[in-house]
Amino acid sequence: MSPMTQLPSATSLGVAPEAERRGRMLKYSLAMGIRLACIGACFLVSGWWLLLPALGAILLPYFAVVLANSVTPSRSRGPERPGAVVVTSLR
Repeated sequence: MSPMTQLPSATSLGVAPEAERRGRMLKYSLAMGIRLACIGACFLVSGWWLLLPALGAILLPYFAVVLANSVTPSRSRGPERPGAVVVTSLR
């Protein structure tokens, strides 16, 4: 079977873009929910303990964006060329 007629197997296909986007949105939403809990905890704690939820509320948005923007690399082997190059003489 030539490379052009070879069909990709189901195990070599990557994650569907919609499923990957949904997973990234869920991770981001979870991180922002934790950030809201940190902001709420800032009103409930005092002293040095206030530093922990404050740092969480300040640093979590950065990590949430980095996590949400990270795209999983595809597991495919890369593009395949259509066939062998045939060299012909011009004479």
